Amino acid sequence: MAHEVKRESITREINSIIATDCGSTTTKAILIEKIDGAYRLINRGESPTTVEAPFEDVTAGVRNAVHELEELVGRKFLGPDGVVTPRQADGTGVDIYLSTSSAGGGLQMMVAGVVKSMTAESAQRAALGAGAIVMDVISIDDGRKAYEKIQRIRQLRPDMILLSGGIDGGTVTHVVEIAELISAAEPKPRLGIGFQLPIIYAGNKEARKYITDILEKKVDLRIVDNLRPVLESENLGPARAEIHNLFMEHVMAQAPGYNKLMQWTEVPIMPTPAAVGKIIQTCAAEYNIHIIGVDIGGATTDVFSVFGDDHEFFNRTVSANLGMSYSICNVLLEAGVDNIMRWVPFEIEEADLRNRIRNKMIRPTTIPQTLDELVIEQAVAREALRLAFIHHKSLATGLKGVQKVRDISEAFDTSSSSDTVINLMDLGMIVGSGGVLSHAPRRQQAALMMLDSFQLEGFTELTVDSIFMTPQLGVLSEVLPKAAAEVFDRDCLIFLGTAICPVGNAQKDGDRCVTVKATMPNGEVITKEVAYGSLANIPLGETEYAEVEVSPSGNFDMGHGRGRSVNKKVRGGVAGGIIIDARGRRPFNLPTDKSTRIAKLFEWFKALDIYSMDVLDRYMKTSK
Repeated sequence: MAHEVKRESITREINSIIATDCGSTTTKAILIEKIDGAYRLINRGESPTTVEAPFEDVTAGVRNAVHELEELVGRKFLGPDGVVTPRQADGTGVDIYLSTSSAGGGLQMMVAGVVKSMTAESAQRAALGAGAIVMDVISIDDGRKAYEKIQRIRQLRPDMILLSGGIDGGTVTHVVEIAELISAAEPKPRLGIGFQLPIIYAGNKEARKYITDILEKKVDLRIVDNLRPVLESENLGPARAEIHNLFMEHVMAQAPGYNKLMQWTEVPIMPTPAAVGKIIQTCAAEYNIHIIGVDIGGATTDVFSVFGDDHEFFNRTVSANLGMSYSICNVLLEAGVDNIMRWVPFEIEEADLRNRIRNKMIRPTTIPQTLDELVIEQAVAREALRLAFIHHKSLATGLKGVQKVRDISEAFDTSSSSDTVINLMDLGMIVGSGGVLSHAPRRQQAALMMLDSFQLEGFTELTVDSIFMTPQLGVLSEVLPKAAAEVFDRDCLIFLGTAICPVGNAQKDGDRCVTVKATMPNGEVITKEVAYGSLANIPLGETEYAEVEVSPSGNFDMGHGRGRSVNKKVRGGVAGGIIIDARGRRPFNLPTDKSTRIAKLFEWFKALDIYSMDVLDRYMKTSK
């Protein structure tokens, strides 16, 4: 029976919140309370997720995680029917309970459209933005024969299919053709034997009658507004809202214990990636900046971005084969051994490196025990992040098939030849998440990994998620945006520093690149001249700000044109404060000669105090 999604607005005063995230392996619970007028994180509990056998009841893991919270804060939150809400007179319970979930494989979808680079791509963006893993993209022009597509649809068993195609009033032939393929395949859902597979139709409204005739008797058909009503614009909101509804009605309702969990909360359970995307969007609006968020996990790497004058370009991509444990060998395969070895500041046999990476895949829960293992893991992470970002930029594009008017300067600007909406010079903040970034032994390591992988430009604030609570804050932002923003700023984000990265290149290392004049909070003025090919920093505390005047040389640009000075107020951080990256951009070049490259890496690591340099020095001497 379909679960009815509750969507009542919450008007009562809320002073205490418990939010859980039911992940594939662990369930995390956080307690947020209002203290002196501001919402703060009080504590967190964690427990194994219990969606698999022998428990097969997700609420057991939630109870265990919340029980840990009870022990840590010395109060009672649980009753016989779950988390007690609202808070009772004797102090038991909290005012509201919320949850997100990616347990049991999360939300798995297939999308279909008429043209691969147009409606199919829009459908893919809608599904990814709703927090789904896109298993395949079917289109008329995807190069496969009809029987191959039917076979594929039948094999995959997604949770739901999003079907789109054609602009309103356009031709209906092709989208009807795809509907017939789906009908012939008679797809079955992954969960719930005997249930009909949900299919959302978000295409040409003129084709609705035909789609209904073809699919209505075989699947659970839902019809929403066209996600590409005209060629020049997308309307992804209705499709995403229906995906969330179906996620609750079908996917969650079939997963073990979720029917019970849904009765505990008055707010719909969100897919974890959708919740992370939500808080990234909230943060972009709150700070009025463009943001990139990255979550590098064991099997996949998610990248989120918010760009555009009105933050209208929100994109999420999942690189399903790039991760730090289960998928680490795919990183090796896709990046190549040379690209990983270029970040290692000592000599290592290629076979040795391959074996270490394979061992990590076989034993995914192991963590580096020695410095050389840590350096290699972080070298792999740089390549996984770099490849995931390339993938993200390829999907975060303007609408294809639309005629564009370019002015003469764009015609000669080779850097803007791509259609991507990602402009690193406009980026205000990058948020890193995932064990290799959030739990790096030194915060400077996370900062340098993001600088190396994303090749940041201009001014960018570098941050990491302290304990991966962005999913819970995402679902909280649906009901209490203020509370989510306050906790995100004060307790979730750890500010590593502000990166200053001039774009351009000089002829040789040591040439003049940039001069940074910083007026510190105590009035002291620090001037630092950084040569091309170098890294440097000006220490500045996490909550402190400095006024900087950045003067690049004639070959370099800080966003106002080559050689033009820029003044800005920048925030410090725990990983070096103001980090000046004068290593050049577009392209960024590492020396090709092995000994020169190793010396250069050693110099950069030393400049930012990345590793214990005496231990690293011993590795270098031993490897020689």
